[in-house]
Amino acid sequence: MISFKRKNNTNFIIGCIMTGVIALFVLVGVFYTPYDPNQMNGSLKNVSPSLSHLFGTDNFGRDIFSRVMEGAGTTFMIAVITVLIGAGIGILLGAVTGYFGGVLDEVLMRVNDSVTSFPSILLALVFVSILGAGTYNIVLALGIIFIPSFARVVRSEFLIYREMDFVKNAKLMGAGHLRIMFVHILPNTKPILLTSLMIGFNNAVLAEAGMSYLGLGVQPPQASLGRMLSEAQAYLLYAPWYALAPGLMIVMTVLSVNLMSGGAVNER
Repeated sequence: MISFKRKNNTNFIIGCIMTGVIALFVLVGVFYTPYDPNQMNGSLKNVSPSLSHLFGTDNFGRDIFSRVMEGAGTTFMIAVITVLIGAGIGILLGAVTGYFGGVLDEVLMRVNDSVTSFPSILLALVFVSILGAGTYNIVLALGIIFIPSFARVVRSEFLIYREMDFVKNAKLMGAGHLRIMFVHILPNTKPILLTSLMIGFNNAVLAEAGMSYLGLGVQPPQASLGRMLSEAQAYLLYAPWYALAPGLMIVMTVLSVNLMSGGAVNER
């Protein structure tokens, strides 16, 4: 048992360090990039990595390192906003249904079950096909499909806590429903909620990458990790570094957040 905790702590620390490095990389990219990410140079097409261009250049002569900095920022911004939309609405729905129960709970959970019965990426494709491709539409589509997962997690926690003594005591002391829900119960869901947020972020990163890869998300010339992978597909044999940089960024991000979320679950 002791060795398990030590291993868990080690994974959590490694995840935090990796996440911090990636976050710093993205933050620097907001204010500074070595080159203009969208500047084309016909004489530098598909140049291999060097000291001048650490990740090489693409088929338009654009610096891949600079585009990864910008693309990661775009992808992570979409993921964060998506999670905030899904979590904000999902927490509210889960809290209401889990606390009050009854007919409202039955109706909303049946709707929730109907939505979650379809693959999330398929629903996102349907929404984007209706709304149209673009950054704002993919944020809205992914935010909507993430609502049910957060609602289910929060509801299950509220079903447990609403029967506990401290909640009954709060009712006896005259506390209102809103105070009990968001002051007494919700803070106790923080461990599982933080883990859900991290998992949701990972899912949003992968979903954005997939949608942009299919051409339904971020549109050129704006960079995103998924958009870069799509553009690099035709040059895998001639310029493999084009796909390697954004691909590694996605893998490292998902791995680091998974390490952190795993540590949070086992430390609960």
